[in-house]
Amino acid sequence: MQFFGIFSLTILLSQLILPLCNAQRNTTFQVGVILDANSLLAPIATTSLSLALSDFYSFNSNYSTRLVFYTRDGRGRVTDAAASALNLLKDVQVDAIIGPQKSSQAEFVIGLGDAAKVPIISFSATSPSLRPQTQYFVQTAINDAAQVDAVAAIVKYFRWYQIVYIYEDTDYGNGIIPYLSNAFQEINVRVSYRSVIPVSASDDLILQEMYKMKTMQTRVFVVHAPSSLASRIFLKAKEAEMMSEGYAWIVTTGMMDLFYSLDSNVVQSMQGVLGVKPLIPISSRLISTSIRWRKKFADDNPGITPPANINLFGLWAYDTLWALAMAAEKTGFREQPSSLRNTSSLNSTNMFITETSLTGPKLLAAMLETKFEGLAGDFHLVNGQLQPSSFHILNVNGKDLTQVGMWTPLLQSSSSQTNTNKTGFSGEKLEKIIWPGESTNVPKGWEVAVSGKKLKVGVPSEAGFPEFVKVERDPQTNNTKISGLYIDLFDAVMAELPYSVRYEYAPFERSDGSSAGSYDDLSYQVSIGNYDVAVGDITITTTRSEYVVFTLPVGDAGITRTQKIQYDDNPNDKWFFLKPLKMELWLTVLGLFIFTGVCLWILEHRCNKAFRGSPSGYLGLFFYIPFMSIVFAHREKIVTNLARVVVVVWIFVMLVLTSTYTASLSARLTTFKLQQGDTDVNRLIRNGDYVGCREGTYLAEFLKRLGFHESKIRIYKHPEEFDDALSKGSENGGVTALFSGSPYADVFLSKYCNKYMKVGSPYLTEGIAFGFPKGSPLVGDVSTAITKLTDNHKISEIRAHWIQQSGCNKDDPSNVGWTNIGLRSFKVLFIVTGAVTGTCVLVFLVSFFYNNWNKVIGIYRDRNITTWTKVCKICELFDDEDPKYFPKFELVCKTALCQNCELPRYELQADRANARRLPILLRRLGD
Repeated sequence: MQFFGIFSLTILLSQLILPLCNAQRNTTFQVGVILDANSLLAPIATTSLSLALSDFYSFNSNYSTRLVFYTRDGRGRVTDAAASALNLLKDVQVDAIIGPQKSSQAEFVIGLGDAAKVPIISFSATSPSLRPQTQYFVQTAINDAAQVDAVAAIVKYFRWYQIVYIYEDTDYGNGIIPYLSNAFQEINVRVSYRSVIPVSASDDLILQEMYKMKTMQTRVFVVHAPSSLASRIFLKAKEAEMMSEGYAWIVTTGMMDLFYSLDSNVVQSMQGVLGVKPLIPISSRLISTSIRWRKKFADDNPGITPPANINLFGLWAYDTLWALAMAAEKTGFREQPSSLRNTSSLNSTNMFITETSLTGPKLLAAMLETKFEGLAGDFHLVNGQLQPSSFHILNVNGKDLTQVGMWTPLLQSSSSQTNTNKTGFSGEKLEKIIWPGESTNVPKGWEVAVSGKKLKVGVPSEAGFPEFVKVERDPQTNNTKISGLYIDLFDAVMAELPYSVRYEYAPFERSDGSSAGSYDDLSYQVSIGNYDVAVGDITITTTRSEYVVFTLPVGDAGITRTQKIQYDDNPNDKWFFLKPLKMELWLTVLGLFIFTGVCLWILEHRCNKAFRGSPSGYLGLFFYIPFMSIVFAHREKIVTNLARVVVVVWIFVMLVLTSTYTASLSARLTTFKLQQGDTDVNRLIRNGDYVGCREGTYLAEFLKRLGFHESKIRIYKHPEEFDDALSKGSENGGVTALFSGSPYADVFLSKYCNKYMKVGSPYLTEGIAFGFPKGSPLVGDVSTAITKLTDNHKISEIRAHWIQQSGCNKDDPSNVGWTNIGLRSFKVLFIVTGAVTGTCVLVFLVSFFYNNWNKVIGIYRDRNITTWTKVCKICELFDDEDPKYFPKFELVCKTALCQNCELPRYELQADRANARRLPILLRRLGD
């Protein structure tokens, strides 16, 4: 209480020297001061207020107004602070109250000030929940909400993804928590635990809480507590060995500002701690005032070593007094409070009724308009609050605080106004920091709990394909063995981490060994903490992402449609022999047959007895000669050179055609081409076909979104069931198509590639990954390990070990492809054939008309016959035998009597050209 006595003596002396001119008009303003005498802040604030009062009126000696202080002790309790305030309001009838010291005390005193219309001015109650209550509360300190973005910026800078709150269970502690939570939520930082310390907590309770938090994974702690409680927290944290390497501690302004007033043991326990503190601009006035303040503090408190500098609360107290004195001067004079509203009630049980101040509202209005350059910076109140500034980032190093950075609100920086990725630090970089344990290595923010707890890894009990996840139980020992592709992948990833993580696999099953649900259910169990991670053939989906955060994919995904193999041709088809050639080619060949036959008849008819005869015989020759020439089986001799050219070209064409046909037909009889499956899913829907998918997956919902009715979707578990369903088809109780993840389809087809095939392009999905709880610090490191294993092809090796290549031969008939042969393949050949044949016929006709020109002209010029008759006569001319190939004889019969008989005697006359054949003809006649 010594400092209160000295402070009261100073005030009394100031009253004795008041000008006598104040007798008519009262220019003395009565100001109440409520501080907690036994706190660290009380002597600092008292010295600041006393020095500020002396300095103000020394600097403004011409002012007519004066302030008189009435000091009361709040004793650190709400009731004592309220009683002191009530005494000041009722008995002293003060015009303003500076204080109380704590936010919990101010919560109650504000109501009294509002009722009496007396401003309650606090430079130390910083809870953000206080200001909205009444206009008569003035915060001349920066409230705690202003520093939360600076704290969040530190967490963001070091890429910590989860933190622990430690705060006092009072208005001071609780008031900042909503603001901190919002700030961390904006940067995707998870609050893994909240440690709420009661005011009355014993050292044993605090130590017990430290050990509890030590067993957790999170190693980043944000402490918001008054210096008295925060000191005990750090002493017990050091005792629990939580101030060692790997831990990170961040404290708020309240603790940082009183650092130089802390006990040396507390300071030693805080080595490596980071903290934030509002920026105080250095000025010559501040330096000179600090020197005088230290001297006065030593004089007023002879038993206490003065701090090296005025702390933030001392500066705010100094500026508060100056602002209040300026407001009093603007107000001019003090008016007496109005009479009691109900005099009789003063003697009643309602002890909170006070007089209404007439000076208070004027004093408040004047103070809200006051602006000046104070020791702590610009004094400017907006809505009754001191405006925030930039913050120092401080590091406890030895006995001092080392500045490692400066944080500025992003909206105050033009370069950062639209860049939300910036932290707000000057230069975007912090200086070297000494962390707990005298380490210079940045803590990663989490560690495997020292309690020995293993990560509980949930795996599907029935994955469908044992190649992926297989759960086996030994009936004798009841031990569980879990293996598979994704188990090996997870083991490899965890082994790649730069630290050791203990874990154990736990099947996601019921007590009877059956599956406990779908993969969505497993993801949900991870989100509520029943499992620490989900491992298996788990595809990334929107629903699962609402429960867990996935690592980078460890396997490709996609939804593949599998159907039964269908072949283009049926070898038992009666028209199978026509399939090698397209219909257009068959028709063209038939046309060429007729064309070639007609041309050969034209060329040979006048010269070859085999091509002569009745018209019905001509039709047979048209098809017979070309066809038989294919196998060289015709007996008719070709006598003209033009016809021989036609036959040679025709035989060459037929040789090519027959060879091609034979090869194609042989291929069809020995190999069968797959039908290209109908890739249109809507056809399956329109036909009402049944489709299948695997149990426990998201595919049933996926098929519904595609348009399949729920009744058309059939669920299966094992590959054997897939095989049976696809073999039967929709008509026989099976399915037409199976929809599965691409990895499942690959494994399935590796066993049944002779029976089934993929149809269409796969539907893309995000991939297969491991699922961790949201905010898990393992996610980043696991994803990094997956990237490393992918780069060194380790993942590919593990996959190749479990998923064998297809057992089908690369030359498997189902993979052989061919097409029907069309006209385009023989286009040039047919053009050449037609051109040669046509040319030969054209040459023959030109020769014919040339040799018979006179006869043709004679027929054409005969005017006595019709055109049709002319045509018929020319055709008759063509039908005549060619004399070059058929010799002409005149047989003259002369009647004569032989000398020895009465038989007629024939006399043959032959032209000279045929004289050589006469003996032969005579022998025939003789016969």
